Amino acid sequence: MNGSVSEKWTGEYSFVLRTLLLKDFRIRYRNMSLGVGWSLANPLVMMTVLWFVFTKIFPSQEKNFPIFVLCGLIPFNFFTLAWFSATTSLVGNASLIKRTRFPREIVPVSTVFGNCLHFLIQMGLLLTMVVFFGEGINVHWVWLPLIIGLEILFTVGMGLAFAAIDVYIRDIRYVVESTNLVLFWLVPIFYPFSIIPDQYKSIYAFNPIAAVVMAFRNVLIEHRPPAFSILWKMALVSALAFAIGVFLFERLKKRFYDYL
Repeated sequence: MNGSVSEKWTGEYSFVLRTLLLKDFRIRYRNMSLGVGWSLANPLVMMTVLWFVFTKIFPSQEKNFPIFVLCGLIPFNFFTLAWFSATTSLVGNASLIKRTRFPREIVPVSTVFGNCLHFLIQMGLLLTMVVFFGEGINVHWVWLPLIIGLEILFTVGMGLAFAAIDVYIRDIRYVVESTNLVLFWLVPIFYPFSIIPDQYKSIYAFNPIAAVVMAFRNVLIEHRPPAFSILWKMALVSALAFAIGVFLFERLKKRFYDYL
């Protein structure tokens, strides 16, 4: 029995995962002249706008403001895009789910993994700019894979939970979309953590996306390891989100066929 499941995950199921990843990639960049260049253009445009507003109109005291902003924009963009696309992935692939037998969780997970490619491209942009603007490479970069991994774990959990709910309640995608708009202001993208009043700092520390931004700035701008208080809270919330996502998906997937 176990051997059969193992063979399917290395054969049939991995084929489905690869197919969905390729489908997402082709659809995203089909007939686009810049192709993957749009993965770089989006954060650069937003960075330029925020740089103009917060250096020319409302001057910021932050040094290397472009890097400061990118440390917030890149993890935020990955989470919001991956969460929303994972939420709508089951309904969007309804015909495939009804015609083919495979673990349904592959669909939202593959959607998150598809966005990981663009996340890594944008991370390459960020690290290049860190070197270009004189921050340089430091030994604490070794923390970056852990920080990124925890954000991906959190996003997979959220994607599984909300994808399952979206099958039953289609309005949930609009809740996700609205929440992402609110999150833009609740994640310290263009403002420093230091200006947040003390009574709200613990809330920010338990917000995994805000924690990722602060950890990135610890490593890339402040040249120090991410604060332990940030790491353990981020690990706890990410693990809980993943566990809840898996639990909800398992409970709700039994009647997907009836609602898709």
